[in-house]
Amino acid sequence: MKRISMKNAGFSGDFIFVAIGQIISIFGNQILRYALPLYLLNQTGSAALFGTILAISSIPMLLLYPIGGIIADRFNKRNTMVILDFSMTLLISLFCLFEGRIDIVLLVAITMIVLYGIQGAYQPAVQSSIPLLLDAKYVMQGNSIINTITSLSSMAGPIIGGILFSIVGLSPILYVSIGCFFVSAVMEMFIYIPFERRKIQGNMIIVGFNDLKDSFRFMFKESPILWKVSLVYSSVGLLLTSLILIAAPVIIIQHLGFSVDRANRLYGYAQGVIAVGAVLGGVFAGVLSKKLTLRMSPFILIGCALSILLIGVALQILESSMLIYLVLATCCGLLVALSTIFQIQIMSYIQILTPKELIGKVISCVICICMCTMPLGQFIYGFVFENIEDGFYFPFYIASLLIIGISILTRHFFYEMDSLLPNKQQRKCA
Repeated sequence: MKRISMKNAGFSGDFIFVAIGQIISIFGNQILRYALPLYLLNQTGSAALFGTILAISSIPMLLLYPIGGIIADRFNKRNTMVILDFSMTLLISLFCLFEGRIDIVLLVAITMIVLYGIQGAYQPAVQSSIPLLLDAKYVMQGNSIINTITSLSSMAGPIIGGILFSIVGLSPILYVSIGCFFVSAVMEMFIYIPFERRKIQGNMIIVGFNDLKDSFRFMFKESPILWKVSLVYSSVGLLLTSLILIAAPVIIIQHLGFSVDRANRLYGYAQGVIAVGAVLGGVFAGVLSKKLTLRMSPFILIGCALSILLIGVALQILESSMLIYLVLATCCGLLVALSTIFQIQIMSYIQILTPKELIGKVISCVICICMCTMPLGQFIYGFVFENIEDGFYFPFYIASLLIIGISILTRHFFYEMDSLLPNKQQRKCA
């Protein structure tokens, strides 16, 4: 079969297959990320335990992102994605086998830890394949497409998961996710991603350590603006993303006075709204790629902060539970839309500024830096909402003010990164 030329068409057939595989795999992943912690929260009623499990399960993802970057640069990216999707199929099959036979807290914790760990090794392979399948001028659009279609899966996952969970419980969600991972793995077997085997000399551990050292040397010595911008983005994860991950389910399920079944459904709908925000953020990042410059990034961060500030205001002054819920869901969607635009911008420009032989490792290191604060934020917010009584709005006020301050104080980072782009065409990622 003749392959589609990237010069004549913007996107190759293999890129489209990668995108479709992401739709299926991310859908299966999202319904699990929705259902398993919510099932635990319903069973135990503990916000602290809920936040702790989310925090602990994120740690393996952080540890495996750099390793995933090494694997992505050293081994065939297609084979990596296939093996990891089959691994997730096996993982959830084992969960079904042991459910009811061991303590549910331990079982959910182990499953979430392994699930997030596999995802940490999976994403660098996907992210590093984009510049290999697309011309440089299509990289931002390609990232936008990947983010948009995976967000569609994220949108459908919580909505369908919420309906299934409230009606028939956890088991159907497990079976659907198993099917998603299996189908995605089979589809990925037919993808071709350019790969040049690099000869490995010496011990694999030493080679991996040297690869990581090369990527960190590039980030911290040759292009230090990368880690500086990564720290700014990590503040969004620490202060804002962690906040809505913990606050949204705790407030909706435990503190707005809805019945258990209705609260579960409403939380699923809220997750859907959040995913819609991610979709819109991805669409706008692609459509406006010629106009979005790095100099606009501080204003996008301020927009993220204001969306959280509105939630705090609603919690403080509104009395209607449904009205508070609507403001909460809408503003969470707005936050995710703006943060998605910011993420696509940063990742696209990093891919352009990084040598091809280092892309996988550098991307994984950047993502790792950005995500290192997530477990800390989830852990802290879990205990905050476990012990706070009436002042639920305080964390939202504090987080929004801190992000506004960070966006103002670090705006020169984005100006510096913008000045390093090779030319005007790539600066706009047209």
